[in-house]
Amino acid sequence: MLAGCAGLRPPETADLSIYVLDARPAVDTRVPQRNAVLAVGTPRAWPGFDTPRIAYVRQPYELDYFATGRWADAPARMLGPLIVHALEHGGGFHAVVHSVSMVASDVRLDTELVRLQHEFLGGPSRVRIELRAQLIDMNDRRVIAARDFEETEPAAADNVYSGVAAANRALERVLTRLAEFCAVAGR
Repeated sequence: MLAGCAGLRPPETADLSIYVLDARPAVDTRVPQRNAVLAVGTPRAWPGFDTPRIAYVRQPYELDYFATGRWADAPARMLGPLIVHALEHGGGFHAVVHSVSMVASDVRLDTELVRLQHEFLGGPSRVRIELRAQLIDMNDRRVIAARDFEETEPAAADNVYSGVAAANRALERVLTRLAEFCAVAGR
């Protein structure tokens, strides 16, 4: 009876690769600092992008996910520390903290990941990232400024790894622009 089961093997699956967002933007550390504390809220993601699955698009309005690659965590959760790092090095604030800390803050930054997808819509594939940001004055409880940031980056090849590399390059530019936005609008 055991010999009959020997031929039963689990179905073969492709190896699953795990990827991270680890963009380190080149920010201007010469931005004048002011005596204000910025709290960075936990980034949220729009539906379809709040998953560790890596999204791609072959035609408008149809979202699909790669079978052989995953993010180490949902991209919005990986963004939080990257945003804090970018703002610590170029946002012009005395201190940058996570909003869950007990430190009182003057300004809060709320962000939403609108889109992070590898696009196969004709021609070379590319990655698109869209991030929405709002700066809120914590004393007056009002929105100081809001802006959407969008970047695209061509992928070197039509595969998961090339898309991840392109995503990190595009994210570097988004984080640089976000730090500049916060430095100017948060005054």
